[in-house]
Amino acid sequence: MTDKVHLGHRARKRFGQNFLTDDYIIGEIVNAIAPDDDHVMVEIGPGLGALTFPVMEQVEHLNVVELDRDLVQRFEEDQLLQRKLTVYQADAMKFDFAQLVADDKKMKLFGNLPYNISTPLLFHLFNFCDHISDMHFMLQKEVVDRMCAEPGSKAFGKLSVMTQYYCDAEPVVAVDPNCFTPPPKVVSAVVRLVPKTQRADVDTKILERVAGAAFNQRRKTIRNSLKDVLDASELEALGLDPKLRAEALSLADFIAIAQFVSQK
Repeated sequence: MTDKVHLGHRARKRFGQNFLTDDYIIGEIVNAIAPDDDHVMVEIGPGLGALTFPVMEQVEHLNVVELDRDLVQRFEEDQLLQRKLTVYQADAMKFDFAQLVADDKKMKLFGNLPYNISTPLLFHLFNFCDHISDMHFMLQKEVVDRMCAEPGSKAFGKLSVMTQYYCDAEPVVAVDPNCFTPPPKVVSAVVRLVPKTQRADVDTKILERVAGAAFNQRRKTIRNSLKDVLDASELEALGLDPKLRAEALSLADFIAIAQFVSQK
């Protein structure tokens, strides 16, 4: 099965394609995903099937969302696959993942996300967190570091705030460039995202706007970076020192600012 999908397909730069080919790393990632039939299994960007096939061996059914029409055709032409696989030829950034939920089962999402669209795609997926049990994605290690960063670190930023508002995040597998064909110019890592069962009541668009403004000019104090959102006396009223820089604030601080701005 695998060979039929591999046959003659060339990686396309415009889709950000780098195909995973290291069997040991593939095994490590599949173990982290922990496929089962108690969830709706969904793969984003199956590529040549490096994760698709080993996951399919462990479950009754798998959904895949793939933009590349040539790859979709290769999956659809395989009669053996049709019984266990439902292929959606679609742009994952516009796809309504809620349509895949059935029988009150939550989704387990996984995939080797195209690095050129990984951040906006993650923000799109956060909209479906209430339908998701967990997500395992391969991304640039730098992106994973930012998603999992603690306040006070240089990696802590808007992506950290938004990821950690929606999910508990942790890196689970490091992936060397040589595990891919063609090898990317960056080191990769797999992140585990588990949506939080309870989240603060806040307008997420305002939270995103506040975090974006705060980290847009990292060297500035929040008195300056957030001056279009609230003034120094309002920061002090929230118990925040206006002379702090954005990375010194916690997730709870950003939520408090966003809640305050919502009520202004």
